[in-house]
Amino acid sequence: MFEPFMIRAVLAGLGIAMVAGPLGCFVVWRRMAYFGDTLSHAGLMGIALGLILGVDPTIGVLTTCILIGALLFSLQFQRRVPTDTLLGVLSHSALALGLIAVSTMQNIRFDLTAYLFGDILAITDADLAWIYGGGFIVLGALALLWRRLIALTVNEDISRAEGYAGTGVRLGFTVLIAITVAIAMKIVGILLVTALLIIPPAAARRLSRGPEAMTLVTIAVGSAATIAGISASFAWDFPSGAAIVAAAAAIFALSLAAGGLMRLRA
Repeated sequence: MFEPFMIRAVLAGLGIAMVAGPLGCFVVWRRMAYFGDTLSHAGLMGIALGLILGVDPTIGVLTTCILIGALLFSLQFQRRVPTDTLLGVLSHSALALGLIAVSTMQNIRFDLTAYLFGDILAITDADLAWIYGGGFIVLGALALLWRRLIALTVNEDISRAEGYAGTGVRLGFTVLIAITVAIAMKIVGILLVTALLIIPPAAARRLSRGPEAMTLVTIAVGSAATIAGISASFAWDFPSGAAIVAAAAAIFALSLAAGGLMRLRA
C-alpha cells in the first residue's frame, strides 16, 4: 500500500477532493450538474487538440474546457432553446466530435480508456504538479469570489443590492469549473469527473449546517471516497476512477440513511 505509485495516487485524489469539494457545493446549490457534465465531455476534444498540436493533452483539455465554458456562459442568455436542452445537445455533440477526432489519429498511440475512465494509479510527479498548482489557483480565486457567489446563489436581487456584478461572478465561476474538470480528468476520467463535483456535496448536504460547514464535510467525504476507492482498486483490481465514484455513492447512501434516522428521532 505504501508503494510510490500508491502514495502519488492518494495525494492526487486528496488534492482533487480539496478543490472539487468547495466548487461542487455551488454546483449542487445552483443545480449546475449538467453544466459540469458538458465540460467534461468537451474534454475529449481537448485531448485530441493537444495530441494534434503536439502539446501536453492537459493543456489542450484546459484550453478547450475554458472556451466551451465561455460559450456555455454566453448561450445562457438566449431564450430560443431551454438551457437544459442546450446543455444536452452540446454535451453529447462535444463527446461525439471528440471521439471522431481521436479515431482519425491512427498514427498516434494513447490509451483512450484511461482518458474516459481515469487511471489514478498512473499519476506522475508532473501530474501532481498540475493538480496542486491548478488547485491552488482555483481555491485562491474561489476565496475571492466566495461572498459574491453565496449572495448570488441565495438571491440575485440581494447580490445586486450589495453591488456584486452577477455576470462577472458567473463567468469566473464557469472558468473555475472548467479548470477543475481539466485537472480532475486524469483521476476519474471524462465520463466520471462530474461525479466528484456532485456526489460528495450531495452527501454532505444532509450532514452539515451552513455553507462553510458543508464545504468542510464535502472535502472529508471526497477524501474518504478517494482513499476507499484506491484501496479497493489496489486490493481487488477494480477500475480506480469507478471505485472512487462508487465509494462516494456508498457514502451518499449512508448519509441518506443517517438523515432518515435523525428525522425519526426528531
